[in-house]
Amino acid sequence: MTDLIEESVRVSELVAEHARQAERDRHLDPKVFEAIRDAGFARHFVAARWGGTEGGFEPCLTAVVRLAERDPSAGWCAAIAATLSRMAGYLPEEGRRAVWADGPDSFVVGALVPGGLAVEANGGWTLSGRWPYVSGIHASDCALLACQVPMPDGSRQVRFLLVPRSSYRIEETWRTAGLRGTGSDTLVLDPTFVPVGHSFEHGDLVSGREPGSAPGCLAVPLRSVSGLTFAAPVLGAARGALDTWSRSVARKRAAVPPRPEATATVELTLARAAAEIDAAELLLTRAAKDADLGLSRDEPGGARAQRDQVFAVELLLDAVNRLLRTGGTGAQSEEEDLQRFWRDANAGASHAVLQWEPAARRFAAASLNGL
Repeated sequence: MTDLIEESVRVSELVAEHARQAERDRHLDPKVFEAIRDAGFARHFVAARWGGTEGGFEPCLTAVVRLAERDPSAGWCAAIAATLSRMAGYLPEEGRRAVWADGPDSFVVGALVPGGLAVEANGGWTLSGRWPYVSGIHASDCALLACQVPMPDGSRQVRFLLVPRSSYRIEETWRTAGLRGTGSDTLVLDPTFVPVGHSFEHGDLVSGREPGSAPGCLAVPLRSVSGLTFAAPVLGAARGALDTWSRSVARKRAAVPPRPEATATVELTLARAAAEIDAAELLLTRAAKDADLGLSRDEPGGARAQRDQVFAVELLLDAVNRLLRTGGTGAQSEEEDLQRFWRDANAGASHAVLQWEPAARRFAAASLNGL
């Protein structure tokens, strides 16, 4: 079985080679998608009984960052491949068999915001509709779609419904400033029957399974780790920006000796940005380790993990924005990588799960409860 981190280092060269083309195409090259699959991202959280790795959050974080240092869009899609396979683990046996009967590397994508229309049918629902922003959809084998579905008692329940690739089509709607290569286009589904056994309740994902279930990653509540999925590519983007900025400064110094005041600006910028990125990585690594150790399953631990993930992204944005601001006019060129890393970092940080107020309020409530 291949090591995910080692494989991510190997794949990163291919990722870098295709990064600019991915921007132009608005999705990753099929060769890059296949390399991500072959590296083991899709199987990372899959149970061993299906041929998966049953891996942890910390190695996944590290591997995603390795890719995102070269192309944040590729890191984002790799994170989605791992995260949505973890979500598929909440399906009943029938649904898991549909995903992994042919092997553990099925590329699952999904939409976490409820949409579409579900009509009650014998043994399940007929599902149809549109779900935007489905990252990695161009390489997908199936999708988990959130929808409010009617229940036999007359109530409605948010569930994730599994649909095969043959049932949906792609509408190209992804026209964004950053993370262009993720191909986060709109999934369009004509009326498709989804049996109950190909669905699970949203609440299962939010609360996590009882400890002791296999794999252990399913016992971790969603809010305790959801930020890792999207913060990891931002960390990679910041590291890529720092490397690009540093190389540019070195070239300029070699060509023209800098003035003393310019030297001071460069040194201060480098030291602060590097410190912010290192601090963010430490916070994200602790959150990932705590998830692997089961320390973020209760509310105090989960609240701290969510706080750390969001605050880490704020540190990363400060670093990336400072680097671009001191990168000179050339850094703004569309041919330069620094502005791409800057755009990608800011686009990734805009994700709903990386907003500060909900994380801060949750942490404060958990900290003050019972005092």
